[in-house]
Amino acid sequence: MLEIKPMAGALGAEIHGLDLSGELAGEQVARLRALLNEYEVIFFRDQDIGPAAQKALALCFGPLQTHPAYETVEGFPELTILESTPEKPTKIEAWHSDMTFRKHPPMGTVLRSLIVPPKGGDTLWASMTAAYEGLSAQMQAFLQGLTAVHDFAHGFKESLAEPGGRERLAPAIAANPPVRHPVIRTHPETGRKVIFVNSLFTTHIEGLPRAESDALLRFLFRHVTTPEYTCRFPWRPHSIAIWDNRSTQHKPINDYFPAHRKLLRITIDGDRPY
Repeated sequence: MLEIKPMAGALGAEIHGLDLSGELAGEQVARLRALLNEYEVIFFRDQDIGPAAQKALALCFGPLQTHPAYETVEGFPELTILESTPEKPTKIEAWHSDMTFRKHPPMGTVLRSLIVPPKGGDTLWASMTAAYEGLSAQMQAFLQGLTAVHDFAHGFKESLAEPGGRERLAPAIAANPPVRHPVIRTHPETGRKVIFVNSLFTTHIEGLPRAESDALLRFLFRHVTTPEYTCRFPWRPHSIAIWDNRSTQHKPINDYFPAHRKLLRITIDGDRPY
């Protein structure tokens, strides 16, 4: 029997009583999908599984995507390595949804911890459902008809500025031109409205003067991280987080340098936002 421990008021729950190392039965998969729709991000502890089991877990939710900019696990091109070392610390610090620079951004992500720092290195998540519902009816109506542009190059501008970075990422830039997504999207399974702009990949809102677009995005980027909409997860080795990329944003807390941190991520293919 599953034990469910909610993490915060808006989203997040730790799930106990399920072994993710083996093949999951159909009713178990259905239960996980229902929990993900309810809590938007779900967490598991003490899951010492390998790459094949992590891939199998992600496949329970749908086909998988690959990432154009990260190193991957040998034999598992869908499994990207997120690693920070003293020699090569991580650069991602912004709140974001994964890979919204694609026409079909991921529906979800499965992240597994291998090496965690002795202190720090937590991750924050925020509910874009709660953030939308926290807006006034007038602001909801105004945002409903707007379209925003998301750009891979904008999200990786620091990497592009490194020596050789533009050459290294040139194929990824060519394969991922800017895309347009609604500022407010509809969750295809729950039917709920969510805010779908993020500070890492969203560059501007179409049809507005630049000053108005910038001001509106600044407001939204602040609004979605209101503490009441968030939860915080402290990593331990062999922890797993599964989140709905359509209705959440997340942010790694880089307060552990120069300690070593290594996680493996796999993303699940999604639909075109509407």
